[in-house]
Formats: sequence, structure tokens, C-alpha cells
Amino acid sequence: MSMEYDPEAKQIEPRPVPKVASSHVFDLFSMKGKVVAISGAAAGIGFAAAEAMAEAGADVALWYNSNDAAIEKGEELAKKTGVKVKAYKVGVTDLEEVRKAVEQVVEDFGKLDVAIANAGVCIEGGILEQTPEQFHKQTDINYFGVFHVAKAAGEVFQKQGRGNLIITSSMSAHIVNVPVDQGAYNASKAACTMLGKCLAREWRAFARVNMVSPGFFQTDMGARPQILQEAYRMAVLGRQGDTRELKGIYLYLASDASTYTTGSDFVVDGGYILS
Repeated sequence: MSMEYDPEAKQIEPRPVPKVASSHVFDLFSMKGKVVAISGAAAGIGFAAAEAMAEAGADVALWYNSNDAAIEKGEELAKKTGVKVKAYKVGVTDLEEVRKAVEQVVEDFGKLDVAIANAGVCIEGGILEQTPEQFHKQTDINYFGVFHVAKAAGEVFQKQGRGNLIITSSMSAHIVNVPVDQGAYNASKAACTMLGKCLAREWRAFARVNMVSPGFFQTDMGARPQILQEAYRMAVLGRQGDTRELKGIYLYLASDASTYTTGSDFVVDGGYILS
């Protein structure tokens, strides 16, 4: 098929470049005046992302399901950073519950600029070992939970005419982990990554969508003894990551530093999938 230039074809007009307060790099990374909601924010990667947003000046809604430590941690984060932080109990497997949470965030903060769909769970075992209930639990939280956050936040983004969705996927969307079999988890994360890429196009007129795909980090999920040695051996940096080492990528994607970035998947794994 010929792709030669046709001078008679309708010319495409470029969309305007987003306005930013300043071209200074520190200003581009500032989150002052923005509101960010994060699911799975009570600990681990989610709370590290929350710290990054608050430290950069954003007001933050911490969503948690069972770990009510988010309430006290949110209060401490607000005192430390001087921004508004509020904790919400939200079960991401229920679309209406997520919708109500998004509506409450908008009511409490006045808007929603960024949603980070981070809640996730991993149950070890192959498909023959896991029960259907275990398989569906991972799919319900890891994939449908992301879908619910995306749908509820996306409805607000569309009305506002602007928005930003960040999905926590996993390096497990790219490779088969060893030595533990976890096909259900890997498949759910691969689905999240593809959903995010599709949404980046679908929402192109009003929102950006990107993915962060962490490797093994020092979290409850990453601390399983049977995987630690393989984490050390397979990552070319020879260690697990500290969740603070993810703060920069979440801030980049949430801020005006990344206004030309959408549909991208950022693997942060210490070089694990290079092996």
C-alpha cells in the first residue's frame, strides 16, 4: 500500500500544547494545586506514591480496604507536608463503591486530577493448585479493580476535560516469574497493561494513561522467602528495590513533566527481565 504524500488530502491540525506554569524543571514536577487519589495506599508502593504526591505539593486521597493504618499515616503525612490528606475505606472490586469514593473525593477536594490504580494481590500456586475462588480474587482485585477505578475516574476526567490515570502493573506482565508459579497474577497484570494502552487511545482527547511495572520490591508481597534468592539472582542490580525508588516515576507520570507521555509502560525492576 502506498504511503506517498498526497497534497490534496485533508491536513491534520495539531492539538495545542498543554499550558504549564513554567519551563523550569522543578516547576514541571510540582504537584501544587492538584488532587490525587490512590488505591491500595495504606502501605508499600501505594503509600510511597502517596508520599511522592504530597511531598510535591498535591492533596491526596488515600484509599484502603482492610489496612486502616492508612488513617494515621495520612494524618502524619499531612502534618509532614502541609497538604490535605484524607483516608477513605474503598473496596475496589465493587464499581458502585468506587464511584461513590470518587464522588466523595471530588466533593471533599473540589476535583480529581490524577487517579493511581494500585491495589493488588498475589496468591502463589499454579492453575492446578489454586481454587477458582483464589483465581477470581486476583482477577477481581488486580484487573477488575483497575477497570473500576478507571471507569469511575474516567467519567470525572471526561466531564472535567482533563485527567491522568496511572496503573500499577508489574514486570510479571512481561515475563513468567521464577521459581514460584503465579499464572493468575501474571495474567491479571498483563490484562491491566493492555487495558491501559487501550485507554490511552480511547481517552486521548481528555486524559493520559500510563503504567508502572515494578519488579521485586521490599513490600509484604515481595518479602516471600521462597522468591528472595531468585530476586537477588535475576535482577542485574543484585537486590530488591526500595519503594522510595518508585517515587520518581510516579511523580513524573502524575506531573506536567510528562504531558507528552501516554500509553507507556515503565518497567522498574533492577534489570530482572533482562535475564
